[in-house]
Amino acid sequence: MTSNLDLELYEREPPIPPGEYVRVGSDVLKGFTRKLFTGAGLSSEDAEVVAEVLVTADLMGISSHGVQRVRRYIDGVLKCCVNPRPRVRLLRDGGAVALLDADGGLGHPVGVKAMEVAIEKAKTFGVSLVLVRNSQHYGIAGYYALKAVWKGLIGVSVTNSEKLVAYVNTTSRVLGTNPIAIGVPRPRPPPILFDAATAVVPVGKIELYAKLGKAVREGWVLGRDGSLLSGDAAEVLGEIKNGRAAILPLGGLGEEFGGHKGSGLAFMVDVIAGVLSGAAWGMHVGYTTGEKPANVGHAFAAINVESFMSMEEFHSRVEKYVEEIKSLPKHPRADRIWLPGEKAWYTMQTRLKVGIPLHKNVCKELNQVASDIGVEDRINCE
Repeated sequence: MTSNLDLELYEREPPIPPGEYVRVGSDVLKGFTRKLFTGAGLSSEDAEVVAEVLVTADLMGISSHGVQRVRRYIDGVLKCCVNPRPRVRLLRDGGAVALLDADGGLGHPVGVKAMEVAIEKAKTFGVSLVLVRNSQHYGIAGYYALKAVWKGLIGVSVTNSEKLVAYVNTTSRVLGTNPIAIGVPRPRPPPILFDAATAVVPVGKIELYAKLGKAVREGWVLGRDGSLLSGDAAEVLGEIKNGRAAILPLGGLGEEFGGHKGSGLAFMVDVIAGVLSGAAWGMHVGYTTGEKPANVGHAFAAINVESFMSMEEFHSRVEKYVEEIKSLPKHPRADRIWLPGEKAWYTMQTRLKVGIPLHKNVCKELNQVASDIGVEDRINCE
């Protein structure tokens, strides 16, 4: 069994190269990020939510979805199609289901609101499904699933996104990275949290690699001619953005290792979050900094455990299953047997104590954003 003692200062990422990163306290980083978004025109309430989601991603070690995305979001507000002051509307509300219109705003605030609606409906009806249309990128899907977990419910969160991924046996961008997150409550932390893109990698990871000067691995990206691209992340990212390359679906190239499964999951996410909600789907989903509203679609579901059995019985059964998994023979090259979400949880506990490692290039970019929009505060990048 994994003990809390030997994971007291665990971080899921490899050791940080000296001189390349600075440690920033989570409260400091969240406060600074909040000021950037209020400076860009968001309400203080919405800026708080966006900052909270982004910094939570960094705390969990999901740097691809952390504050390195601030520039993209704020550029969307300033240049075109992200509405800084959206008026979220409830379009349909009946029984266990609801449909919200995000009015072109960032997806984080409407995501929180939609999951709150889903939680309340599940308490009444046992299960719920709340869809959102006319939204933007909403950060890590797992953040919203955990909102249900903290209330003792099973939470589900999925979203579509801009076209970045090739459908199996094709070479063009048509699918989003379309993540799926499912959170399950336990009697004590860490909760169980599965949160994964339906692509080999999220585009945010390639964006982060470009800022860090790292190379893209072969097997992540496919050229229009069918070749596998690798090397300089900035160059590969440029090929993707220009439509000359696409990220491969989960499982990779072709069907031998399950590429049809990844693209099939992404397609089904699009049907529920995009088609059914009235949002865009596939190639029709816009960019945060594009020339038209992105019209991203999200879906949130909650399951009330006590509609099926007592919470005590559910916890007992889940913990029995956890014990069985943890007791399996460990592969000789594996460090330990992990449950979904464990690495992220222990990373978060560590970074709450010692601070978030922020690459100096990302730190400097945040300070440049502050300068561009007239925010006087700065983060110390040395």
